[in-house]
Amino acid sequence: MEYQANCPYPKVEVKAKNPYYVMLLLEDYSGVISELTAITQYIYQKTVDVSINQEYSEVLLKIAIVEMKHLNLLGETITLLGGKPEFHYFDSCLGYQNWSSNFLNYQTNLSDSLVYDIFIEEKTIQNYLNHIQLIHDSCIQRLLYRIIEDEKKHIACFQELLRKIQSC
Repeated sequence: MEYQANCPYPKVEVKAKNPYYVMLLLEDYSGVISELTAITQYIYQKTVDVSINQEYSEVLLKIAIVEMKHLNLLGETITLLGGKPEFHYFDSCLGYQNWSSNFLNYQTNLSDSLVYDIFIEEKTIQNYLNHIQLIHDSCIQRLLYRIIEDEKKHIACFQELLRKIQSC
């Protein structure tokens, strides 16, 4: 199984500081559906499900490591944009909100967990695509497109595991 795309990440750079872009990227960094949430979700699932399915546990760890790379790249970008890579995000109704462990799905059924993992990866891609439309900086757009390629790999991994589990 491949856990990330076979192309390099672009250099982390921005054309200019931009607080609006910081606000958008903080959602990807540590919002409800974000790299931080994905990392924490997968580590939780790995810890609870390790005795249930060793293959799933190993896949979760490897994908979480790729998500950590994304978190780092987004954090560096946020810093270059003039922001701080803090674990909060902007909610249009409530303002800045802190990341919370309440964002995690604590179910322990393996099949349901995989379905949820696919859902959050798909939602992550959708969020990135929406932000690409709002961010008019080709450097950041390249980075987000590259991260999307990894997220597609994660979906394929989870779908493969789900097929294996459902066929047993």
